[in-house]
Amino acid sequence: MVEVKLHDVGEGMTEGEITEYLVKVGDQVKVDQPLVEVQTDKVSAELPSPVAGTVKEILAKVGDVVTVGTTVIILEKEGASVSKTKDHSSKEKEEPISFSMKIDKSQSKRQSGRILATPYTRRIALENSVDIEQVSGTGPAGRVTDEDVFRFMKEESTPATLKLSDKKSEQAPVDVAEKREEVSSPTSGEKTIPYRGRRKQIGKKMTHSLMTIPHVTHFDEVDVTNVMKLRDELKAEGIKPVSVAAFYIKALVFALKEYPVFNAVLNEEKEEIVLKSDYNIGLATDTEEGLIVPVVKGADRLSITAINDEMKRVMNLAKDNKLSKKELTGGTFTVSNVGPLGSTGATPIINHPEVALIAFHKTKKMPAVVNDEIVIRQMMNMSMSFDHRVADGATAVAFTSRFAELIENPTKMMLEMM
Repeated sequence: MVEVKLHDVGEGMTEGEITEYLVKVGDQVKVDQPLVEVQTDKVSAELPSPVAGTVKEILAKVGDVVTVGTTVIILEKEGASVSKTKDHSSKEKEEPISFSMKIDKSQSKRQSGRILATPYTRRIALENSVDIEQVSGTGPAGRVTDEDVFRFMKEESTPATLKLSDKKSEQAPVDVAEKREEVSSPTSGEKTIPYRGRRKQIGKKMTHSLMTIPHVTHFDEVDVTNVMKLRDELKAEGIKPVSVAAFYIKALVFALKEYPVFNAVLNEEKEEIVLKSDYNIGLATDTEEGLIVPVVKGADRLSITAINDEMKRVMNLAKDNKLSKKELTGGTFTVSNVGPLGSTGATPIINHPEVALIAFHKTKKMPAVVNDEIVIRQMMNMSMSFDHRVADGATAVAFTSRFAELIENPTKMMLEMM
C-alpha cells in the first residue's frame, strides 16, 4: 500500500482545504494522474498520483482543512498481490509517499470532459445544488465563474437543477419557485457565499498577522511629476515602455539598503532581528480568487527595465494561478500598488513574517509650492505599515522621505545605479 500525504508546498503554506476529489475508491490511476484538488492561501492545486495503482481509501472529506503530512488517500500499487494474508501484510508496512502540487487555476478539460471552473466556483455550485455542467461560462475560454453560477441559480427554473425528490417534482410550479428561493437565498433578498478555500486562508493569515504584529501606519505623499516625465521621455525616444511602478521598486531597494531594518524578519525565539541580504519584493496582486503575493527576486540586481519585465511576468502568472513555489516564497518586503483602482489611503496589513509593507495610492494633479511659486504637480499618497517591535516612527519617516527624494529627483536614482 502507498500512503499518500500532503507535501510541504512552500514557505507559509502549511495546510490546504480539500475542494474536490477527482477519483473514487476502486478507480485505477496512472502515475501523475490528478487525484484531488486542494486550495491553499495562495493557489488552487491538483495533487497527482505518485504511482500507478488502485484507490483503496479516501481519508479526508471535501471541505476538510488538512495540514502538511496528513494522509489523504491510500493507493494499492500496481502489481501488488491482493491475496496476501493479514499477517504477511502487516510485515510489509505501508509506504508513505508525499507529492507536490501541480498548480492549475484554468482547470483545463480532462479526459472526463469536465468544464472549465475553479475549485471555489465548483464549491459554490455544489453547496447550492447546481449542476455546473449545465451552467454557461462567460469567463476566459468559456470558464464558469462565480457570477455565472449565481445567475444560473436566479434564472434557471427547471426542477432538475434543484435535485428535488419525486414528491416535490409533482408539486405545482409555485413550490419549485419557493424551493429555489431557499437554495439561492436563506432569507428574502440574501445570498450566501461559502467562506472557504483561498478566502478563508487569506482571512486566517491576515488575522494571524494583525494579532501577532503591533501595526503602525505612517502616511506620506510624494511628488511623482519628474519620474513620470522621465518615463514619458524615454518612451518618446523609442525606448521600451516601463511602468512607473518599476521606478518605485528600484527606489525602494535603495531606501531599504539605507534602512535595512525594514528588509528584515523578527525571530522572537532567538530574540534577534535578522537583516536580510536579499531584496525580494512581493507584489500584492488582486485575482479572481483573492489576494496573492508573487515575488520579484533580487530586485537590487535588476535594472528598472528588468524589474518591469519581471513584475509583468509574475503578476500575469498570479492572475492565471500558475505561479511556482519559487515565485511565491522568499519575499522580504511587500508593495501594494492600489492607486490605479482609485484608492486614496489605507492601513495595509503586513505580510507576516515581514516587517513592513508600503501601499501606493492614487496620483492626482494638485497645486503645490515649488521655489515659492504655486504650480501644478502630480502628487501620490502612500501609506506604510510597519512592525513597531522592530522599528520606530522616526525611522519609518526617514525611510519614506528617502524614497520620496529619489522619486522626486530621478537623476539621483540614476546616479545610484552607476
